[in-house]
Amino acid sequence: MGRDVPQGFFSREDRVRYRQKVRRCLDVFALMLDDFGFDADRPMTGLEIELNLMDKNAEPAMRNAEILADLADPNFQTELGQFNLELNASPRLIEGTGFADYETDLRTSLGRADDRAGKSDAALIMIGILPTLTEGHLVADNLSTNERYRVLNDQIVAARGEDIELDIRGVERLETHTDSIAPEAACTSLQFHLQVAPDSFADIWNASQAIAGVQVALGANSPFLYGRQLWAETRIALFEQATDTRPDELKAQGVRPRVWFGERWITSIFDLFEENVRYFPPLLPICDDEDPVEVLHTGGVPQLAELRLHNGTVYRWNRPVYDIMNGRPHLRVENRVLPAGPTVIDMLANAAFYFGLSRELAEADRPVWSQLTFATAEENFHAAARRGIEASVYWPRLGEIRVTDLVRDVLLPKAATGLDRFGVAATHRDRLLGIIDERCRTGRNGAVWQTETVWAAERGRRMDRSAALHHMLRRYGELQRTNEPVHTWPVD
Repeated sequence: MGRDVPQGFFSREDRVRYRQKVRRCLDVFALMLDDFGFDADRPMTGLEIELNLMDKNAEPAMRNAEILADLADPNFQTELGQFNLELNASPRLIEGTGFADYETDLRTSLGRADDRAGKSDAALIMIGILPTLTEGHLVADNLSTNERYRVLNDQIVAARGEDIELDIRGVERLETHTDSIAPEAACTSLQFHLQVAPDSFADIWNASQAIAGVQVALGANSPFLYGRQLWAETRIALFEQATDTRPDELKAQGVRPRVWFGERWITSIFDLFEENVRYFPPLLPICDDEDPVEVLHTGGVPQLAELRLHNGTVYRWNRPVYDIMNGRPHLRVENRVLPAGPTVIDMLANAAFYFGLSRELAEADRPVWSQLTFATAEENFHAAARRGIEASVYWPRLGEIRVTDLVRDVLLPKAATGLDRFGVAATHRDRLLGIIDERCRTGRNGAVWQTETVWAAERGRRMDRSAALHHMLRRYGELQRTNEPVHTWPVD
């Protein structure tokens, strides 16, 4: 979805040609998986952080274009809303001091960007949903100016044929509707990339799906939307609903949503791309000039542009990625379940837990997904999004168990072993997984801190909800810059 798109209307011929081209790319991809040399010798990792911009009044600042122009850093780019930015960290190995290098680079990049934002009377906030957003902020006029966002909006709204309904029932209830995908811009996430070999992709993806609920419970950081307290990780429900192209009739028929957990364990990355082509009509039918069959037969590396673009409009929580770097193709799992924030060290702790645990589970003699139904993994995911760190999930041989007990007693040791397999230095392994352990011991993550701080402001300071949210967000911004993990933050 990072590529630019042309302005204008897509014809019927465009859609037919694109469908044919996507299927041609899929056939070539199948041939490549059989005998092509994918880059997988030393698995690289990557991080993407979606950011919010806040003004001095703790309101969203619609200034990403001017801040990006001043920053002039190719690692930063626009996101859907004018109050969003995205930081793409340089890919790296996590062996040795890799996590420490990530921490240094991220803090340096974010500090420089925050300084530039300050010149535009704004500040960076790493949080799942900016709690001071209102319906008046999330409108089509506040989408970023890049044409691809406008075209995507038009295509999703046209595919649905009616307004998009938002109905989220949590501690409180939000029931409203929108005529654009702008509410999706409220969802700011942390994304992990793990490069994998073709023959191990399915195991890593299945492991990632199995632990998605646990990840969300530990990292929940989005309890408020439009002034209401909803789910601990409201971002999950909001993203699923804000980009739903299905009217009620298609939902009743069982048509798959474009924000999709999936419906089965897989045996190959091909399964996921084939599902994309089989189930989802194109949103952006833009064709490239490349003939992938000819490129493959002449010994080149096909770009598979149409297949990749189509994949970018199917929003799986764990997405397959085909990419090319330095002339060599590679495959990645893109883990998309977590919100941004609260701090760099919190996000790296989440990364260490994910990378270590997914690898250890993927290489186990008896895979966890052979003992866990896919439907149960999805139920765990949504239960964790609703209740956060207080959630209970189902785990093989243990039955229903509190997430915090499962993590401390079972999963953290596995994550440590997985990090050892990557060659992560013991001091960095212990520091980061120690943060996860303390988060579980204290029962405190970003969502808990946000809700407790708002409650304290409402009851102790006699603030109304809006004032309490603004107070909380200002304090959040101050504590975020200390880089102290969120479970240590005071409520005051």
